[in-house]
Amino acid sequence: METQTTGPKRTGGRSAAVIHNVRTAVEELVKERGRDRVTVPLVAERAGVNPTSIYRRWGDLPTLINDIATYHLDPERELPHSGSLQDDLTEWAREIVAHYRKPVNAALLRGGAANAGDRESDCLRNRRLEATMFLDRADAAGITPDDIVDHVVAPIIYRVIFQPWTLTDQTAEDLVSRLFA
Repeated sequence: METQTTGPKRTGGRSAAVIHNVRTAVEELVKERGRDRVTVPLVAERAGVNPTSIYRRWGDLPTLINDIATYHLDPERELPHSGSLQDDLTEWAREIVAHYRKPVNAALLRGGAANAGDRESDCLRNRRLEATMFLDRADAAGITPDDIVDHVVAPIIYRVIFQPWTLTDQTAEDLVSRLFA
């Protein structure tokens, strides 16, 4: 008897497809209409899902926006690892700056930050985790994860929210240089 195969198994299945479609829909709608004019029904229509699927997974629009604002900078991704903490932090900061120089990502971050409330945002928690990972593999000379957040991440996020025109190609290098000064 011959065994018939049906091809490769879908990674993540329907749930992964729904998440991808919803994230894509949010990004497109924010880019087209602006963060304040995005609603769950609009996202659901664009993503081809029922609004209840969105409410079941994310609970509300602010939680969805926060998730979308942070998923591109997944802490599980490969981080720079050159052997030099300063070089690695500079490359990492460049990645964060480049990500948030894209208007749609900046708009999503603003929405996520506005909805964080009294809890630490996913963005900040993930950046703190990454800072810890860098320090775990290097001689940090007294630098803490909070130092990296305060001197590198926070100024980038502040600029994204309040002064996006000040994010330049030199921002990351300047901030990390000050940390090591």
